[in-house]
Amino acid sequence: MACNFRAAMSSRLLLLLAALTATAAHAEKGDRLKPMVFTAEKEGRIDGVNQRTELQGNVIITQGSLMLRAEKVDVRETRDGYVQAYANGMAGKPVSFRQAGDAPGEAIEGVADQLEYDTRTENVRFIGNANVRSTNGAVVAKEVTGAVIVYNSRTEVITLEGGSASPNPNGRVRMVRMPPAQPDEAASAPPAALPLKPSTTLQPGKPS
Repeated sequence: MACNFRAAMSSRLLLLLAALTATAAHAEKGDRLKPMVFTAEKEGRIDGVNQRTELQGNVIITQGSLMLRAEKVDVRETRDGYVQAYANGMAGKPVSFRQAGDAPGEAIEGVADQLEYDTRTENVRFIGNANVRSTNGAVVAKEVTGAVIVYNSRTEVITLEGGSASPNPNGRVRMVRMPPAQPDEAASAPPAALPLKPSTTLQPGKPS
């Protein structure tokens, strides 16, 4: 399936990619039904009136196969029960995100200076030096980088924005797609013919 692109020649370059194409990992659909667990190493603050929780120090958020790691997270719960998480990294330690796909071994993973996650829209917004990869086991199938990357696990669409916070030269967005794996030539080659050898059991016939 071909990639679908939409580009606007302006101060911000937007690209729409259709679900990282056929090699993308489809996000684990059962994750949204799992409980969301928050852990942290330092002090935290819970505001029950405003439905807001602040956590610091190696914060980890998990929900099924989904895992988010950050130095500081501000979590807000909406009145209808959805969660909005705002995560920040630190120098040399960006925010990281990973979610398994429906197929065994597939996953979406990414890093950025900041990250926003909304359970209502199922959008993951990577902000600043953003890098998102589609993997299959240890193999990277596709990689995109930009100033801002938004991944929607429901629609499987990725939006990229260029700008000064992009890790690429001149603030450009960048996408790398790996070629499909090729079969091992040695394994796929036909077996070599066995050499002919003289018989050690047949005897020459006698003339009649």
